[in-house]
Amino acid sequence: MTTLTSGTCFHCHEPIPSYEQHQLTLLGETRHFCCSGCHAVASAVVDNGLEDYYRFRTEAADKVTANNALLEQLKLFDSPVLQDELVVRHHDVEHSSTIQLSIGGIKCAACAWLIEKQCLQIAGVKRIGIDVSASRATLIWNPEDTQLSQILQHIANIGYSAKPFQPDQHEQQYRADSQGFLKKLGLSGLLTMQIMMLALGLYFGVFGTSIDLQVQQYLHWISLVLCTPVVFYSGSEFFSRALNALSIRQVNMDVPISLAIVIIYGASCHATVTDSGKVYFESVSMFIFLLLISRFLEHQSRRKAALIAANNNQALPHTAHLVESQQHRVEKQVLAKTLKIGDRICIRAGEVIPVDGEVITGSSDIDEAMLSGEFEPVTKSVGDPIFGGTINQTSVLDARVTQTMQTSLIQEISRLQALALSQKPRIAILVDKLSGYFVYGVLFFAACTYLFWSALQAGDPLMYAVAVLVATCPCALGLATPTALTAAMGTLRQYRIILKAADFLENLNGIDTVVMDKTGTLTEGKFNITAMSNVSQHSDAQIMLLAASLEHYSEHPIARAFSDHSETSLLKSVQQVEVATGAGIKGVIDGVEYKIGSPQFVDLSRADLTHLFPCLPKANVFLACGDRILAAFNLEDSLSAGAKPFCRATAQFEQIILSGDAEDKVAQAAQDLNIQQFYARCLPQDKLQIIQDLQQQGKRVLMIGDGINDGPVLAQADVAIAVSSATDLAKNAADVVLLNDNIAALESLFRVAKQTQRTIKINILWALCYNLVALPFAMLGWLTPWMAVIGMSLSSIVVVYNSTRLLQR
Repeated sequence: MTTLTSGTCFHCHEPIPSYEQHQLTLLGETRHFCCSGCHAVASAVVDNGLEDYYRFRTEAADKVTANNALLEQLKLFDSPVLQDELVVRHHDVEHSSTIQLSIGGIKCAACAWLIEKQCLQIAGVKRIGIDVSASRATLIWNPEDTQLSQILQHIANIGYSAKPFQPDQHEQQYRADSQGFLKKLGLSGLLTMQIMMLALGLYFGVFGTSIDLQVQQYLHWISLVLCTPVVFYSGSEFFSRALNALSIRQVNMDVPISLAIVIIYGASCHATVTDSGKVYFESVSMFIFLLLISRFLEHQSRRKAALIAANNNQALPHTAHLVESQQHRVEKQVLAKTLKIGDRICIRAGEVIPVDGEVITGSSDIDEAMLSGEFEPVTKSVGDPIFGGTINQTSVLDARVTQTMQTSLIQEISRLQALALSQKPRIAILVDKLSGYFVYGVLFFAACTYLFWSALQAGDPLMYAVAVLVATCPCALGLATPTALTAAMGTLRQYRIILKAADFLENLNGIDTVVMDKTGTLTEGKFNITAMSNVSQHSDAQIMLLAASLEHYSEHPIARAFSDHSETSLLKSVQQVEVATGAGIKGVIDGVEYKIGSPQFVDLSRADLTHLFPCLPKANVFLACGDRILAAFNLEDSLSAGAKPFCRATAQFEQIILSGDAEDKVAQAAQDLNIQQFYARCLPQDKLQIIQDLQQQGKRVLMIGDGINDGPVLAQADVAIAVSSATDLAKNAADVVLLNDNIAALESLFRVAKQTQRTIKINILWALCYNLVALPFAMLGWLTPWMAVIGMSLSSIVVVYNSTRLLQR
């Protein structure tokens, strides 16, 4: 048998075996540890300057077991196959990746603080946010700087386990939490009814019927027994949150609630034990019951926003029909998540489309209501895009996979909404700070109320103070902003508008200048070659093949005009390709350098243009070999259907067109749209400079774009919108993504933004007015605690109802 010393481990509070001699100077004193694992964790904490963890923690950490094979196990998470399923990669400048982690061993807010501080010291970690209640973390890092296994190892070094989060496990955890909530609610409701029945017996004296003192004391003790589990089990929901806030030297809304429960329960226990004074067991139990109802409804409403992503995931089927051989028509049923880009799949009538793709053969009606909110089917034929989660209604389709399940549109929508909901707009941050000060004010006025009535020796000072704590709790103030934003996002989803930033609606109301790209934004972005002039010795077919082979490497809408050549017929010998954003492309074919792009890109002067192509004065794309011009192309585009309605809807703002297109084409578009200001032949740096100049003039700029060359200006603008045809870079830089092809839908965005701002202001005004009115009533003793609970709950319900009205518009 091992002999134990009288000491306990400073890290995990386990007994220290006599043969262990691990110690470390920590918080100014020599601390002892039970094993090398706990000693190593404490050393890591000290080495990283995070000793405050031990100062603020509220519970002991888990015992650390040394495991030399841990790093080897964690390296499994660096597998590309595993990361393709669990990691979301962002195509930004820093090539960052995002993953959800499940964290084991979290006991309190200090644990989250410690993990965040530790991870942010690792090279490549850009952001980590931890949800203590869910034991989850969102990690954003650069895989080129550090591997995922190394980050997980650092977390293990300070005593916590981390592994990739699995949605099904999270759903199970949510169900377990809901069941726990219902158990607490059910217990408090059942016992509250019993306590109220006993209270009726105690109140008989009010109606002229005396009750024996011995029986009265007996009923008090029975009420105490029934109320105790309500307080310590059902009420633990409030105590744990209050203690977590206090452990990091902050206050939240649960602090006055917990204080009120403790005061009422403690005073009632004292009255029961000493057989003197009043008991309020029915009040405290009803108080907890009503609060739990309010919290459960809030829990459910918050869950609805998260269920958007969960429902999207459930809309995707688990299997798909992979066409292995088209010649012999061999089909194989496979897991949808194993499909790769380029695979050919068969979608039968009535089936849900598993991934994003492009129709190869067949024509059918597709129900896209889950994406667009429109129940009218959309006819899809060869070449048209289809999206995972939509329903093939009428005929069999063969499609080529264009996006894996992880990168499909429905998954991207879920990620964008989750990102927006996880962020707080400035007004919400301001309200949170205001709520913190408000809590201090509530505590101050409750103390003043108690002292005032105690000095007068009138009424019931304790219950008056409790009524102040309850009635003025700023729950409605805390719900004012998030409920309105959640409802607004649900409304915008119906218009196929996805927000990426929660403060976008707030920023949108402050803009005074609307800047628009032309190609693909105000126009359809579907260029057609209306004329070509060949001044070389090559045939027209050879010229088109050269142009198409170069344009194949561009994402610009102009490149699609040359895409009539199938990929199998393009020249395979194109090498050293360089794309000049907004200007053109050059590459080497069979040892010869070719260029295609604007006149400036191919070094073509206005005089040369007039001399070489007298019959093609509107030519805007040129093909050159070395310093010789080979051909010129005239490409035309038409205004989109929503361009004029959108420009009319935003006529109160200053409107500007920024385009890299030729001046005559930009001028024509500006004239058709009645826009006075426009800039033509703009390079990306030119567009960026124009936006910066506008901002230096004190203007708030909204930028709408779609191309790679719009990425910098979208990032620079005060508010940025990427249209449906935008490139990945443009969507990454934008605050909102329009999934609808018609930009006239953005009119709804302006309307919802104004309504949301008005709703938030009304919610905050209502919450403040309610508290200002309830405070004097509670201080004067006109509100009992249970009446205060009802008033507080009703104020929160009014805020939630007012926010949900946004869903009806």
